[in-house]
Amino acid sequence: MPIESYISLAIYFLAMLGIGLFAYRESTSDISGYILGGRAVSPQVTALSAGASDMSGWMLMGLPGAMYVTGFDAMYIAIGLLAGALANYILVAPKLRVYTEVADDSLTVPEFFAKRFGRANSPIRMVSAAIIVMFFTLYTSAGLVAGGKLFESAFGVQYHWGLIITLGVVVSYTLLGGFLAVSMTDFVQGCIMFVALILVPIVAYTEFDSASQMSAAASQSVPGLVASWEGMTLIGILSSLAWGLGYFGQPHIIVRFMAIRSVKAVSTARNIGMSWMLVTIIGALATGFVGVAYANQFGLQVDDPETIFILFSQLLFHPLISGFLMAAILAAIMSTISSQLLVSASSLTEDMYRVVSKKQVSEKKTVTIGRFGVGGVAVVALLLAMDSSNTILSLVSNAWAGFGAAFGPLVLFCLYKKNLTEKAALWGIISGAITVLFWIYAPVLNDGKTLSSVIYEIVPGFIVSTATLWVVSALDTKPAENVQKMYQQASQELAEQQS
Repeated sequence: MPIESYISLAIYFLAMLGIGLFAYRESTSDISGYILGGRAVSPQVTALSAGASDMSGWMLMGLPGAMYVTGFDAMYIAIGLLAGALANYILVAPKLRVYTEVADDSLTVPEFFAKRFGRANSPIRMVSAAIIVMFFTLYTSAGLVAGGKLFESAFGVQYHWGLIITLGVVVSYTLLGGFLAVSMTDFVQGCIMFVALILVPIVAYTEFDSASQMSAAASQSVPGLVASWEGMTLIGILSSLAWGLGYFGQPHIIVRFMAIRSVKAVSTARNIGMSWMLVTIIGALATGFVGVAYANQFGLQVDDPETIFILFSQLLFHPLISGFLMAAILAAIMSTISSQLLVSASSLTEDMYRVVSKKQVSEKKTVTIGRFGVGGVAVVALLLAMDSSNTILSLVSNAWAGFGAAFGPLVLFCLYKKNLTEKAALWGIISGAITVLFWIYAPVLNDGKTLSSVIYEIVPGFIVSTATLWVVSALDTKPAENVQKMYQQASQELAEQQS
């Protein structure tokens, strides 16, 4: 690859590390600053940080690759995600911002689950922290796979070295600056992704004489929209749309709502975030569609559909711009990895170490332990990512379903059901997680396949978890009076802040 592209990448890496150093000086003196940025993050940073950490490498690689292979079937995933993200901003964001602060200033999702029931050391805290570490390790490995593929296909660097380079930069600024560094880098990375996903499909389209020529070339491999709709089963459409259910339970996304500076800022963040998401998803789908047409029209050899964005970047742009587009992919990958590493480290520190340890730990030492947690999760994720045959979309879909089913229903119940009990919450988490794992790994069908080949595992997981929460709460004893008072206090404060 030309030297100009390497210069663009070097500038990007230095900028990310610079932000990490700035955040290190501004917000890492105590654990609240390291984990939540002092609950003072602007709506602009919140919106793009949530979007960038949500979309990850699958936005520029996984989703275009899915569009390239399956055609308009991938569009239903996009529709489900848009609907889910909007519902998350409306139903979860404002309430979670207030309720986590009322619940004794909870800094992590597991801590909120525990303090929602008036017990800081509730078993629910350890169980949910363990699930976060388990699924985020898998999720982080998906991002590393994307980074390894990028360096291998774009720079000719061995896949394993690509993993190490990607992880090295992310870990550096996450260790240094904590939540503020992650949010600020996400904001910059979100801007880069936005520009790249507009630029690439438009420039690729200009290679054709007309839209009809491009559509004709694409139709050789991809059926039209009507044919795609007719060819999909109801279960297939439901599985794709169900991706949106996952938003309610993604710790690395909803933690942004906990950190935003005020409830009134949520509406601004929603407008920015949804506009960003709509444009970038359309750009990702367009990249895959134009990629099919380009390959058929001009004989482009595409060995791995998930690298179509990379191929366009190398073929159609000046090396300096090509380097910028490579940085866009790294931005998507790193924004998600950093968020996941930080949430995992927060759970290890706040929800496991502090609960188990009998000693009083200083704020400074807690931040140090959090940094060790970041490194530990990173190493395990690196080992899992060593298998380059893993597809980005499949790894992401498994982790997304795990969080969506284990935590999604519980988040909603915690915010909207006054009489939810601690026992119901615990069994809701466990039942959702077990259902997803069973759906993914148990070869119960006649041909040895798993149930996830029939319907996306988040659907049964979400249903089982919701039913468990409802039934156990109905059968269990009434929550303590102080727990109900806390719920009422949070409702009152939310109404006051929204007025």
